[in-house]
This record gives sequence, C-alpha cells and structure tokens, in this order.
Amino acid sequence: MATFTNRLDAKGRVSVPAQFRAVLAREGTEGLFCYPSLDQDAIDCGGARLQDEISKRLQAFETFSEDYETLSTAFYADSRLLKIDQDGRIMLPEEFIEFAGIKDAAVFAGLGLKFQIWEQEKFQARRQVARSRLRSIIRSLDGKRPSEDDA
Repeated sequence: MATFTNRLDAKGRVSVPAQFRAVLAREGTEGLFCYPSLDQDAIDCGGARLQDEISKRLQAFETFSEDYETLSTAFYADSRLLKIDQDGRIMLPEEFIEFAGIKDAAVFAGLGLKFQIWEQEKFQARRQVARSRLRSIIRSLDGKRPSEDDA
C-alpha cells in the first residue's frame, strides 16, 4: 500500500520503500521481480506472490501454444530480478528507465499484489484517470445495490 517518491542517484539507483521491502522479506523473496507493465508506462514489480500469480495465469494455456509463449515473453523475456543492496536500493536497468520515462525521481505505487514504478508526471496523470474511473465504477455499483425494500 501507499505511494512513495524517491530520487535516482547518478548511477540509476533508487531506494525501494521500507514498507515494500518488508513485504518482500515476509514472502521470502530475495530481490525484486520486475518487468515493463503490459498496459501502462510503468514497471511492474513484486516478489514471490506476483511470480506465483503469473505462473497460475500461464497454466491456463497449453505449454508451447502461441498464447502461452506470448504471455511468457511479456512476463519473463523482458523481466529482471533486481538485487536489493544493503542500503535498500535497486539499480534500475536503463531499458526500464527509458520505458517508463523516468527522469530524476521514481514513484513507487502500491497495488496490493504488486507495485509499480512510475515517472512522477505520468503517475499523477494515471492517478487522475484512476480516480475518475473509480467514481464511474462506484456510480454503476450504486445502481446495482438492492434497496431496503428488496431486503
């Protein structure tokens, strides 16, 4: 949970928020599993739970089928296991920095099962879209709730 903004140093290292590192440690994860997001200009990151969920999703497809290999490519070929150093930092690969458009700071946004790393302005725009969509979702749910007369 939560959102944190941390600066990149000259070598491209950034501190992973302590809250996120604590979750990874509880999962028994050494390092940080990351890949370019499939539908956002961000980097998806997580630990053992995220890797398990991806594995479960892949089991829905026949091994070596086109769909299986497409998803495997998206989740694994472009992924990296980033080592967290003794100071709690990771070295973001240049291709991740370019993909997300990260400049001098990275936003870490918690999403439950995973978190994402964003460029600051792009995350602010994404947050606005999410809030707008949330209002729409809530309104649609309000119309589906049973009234007191239906109970």
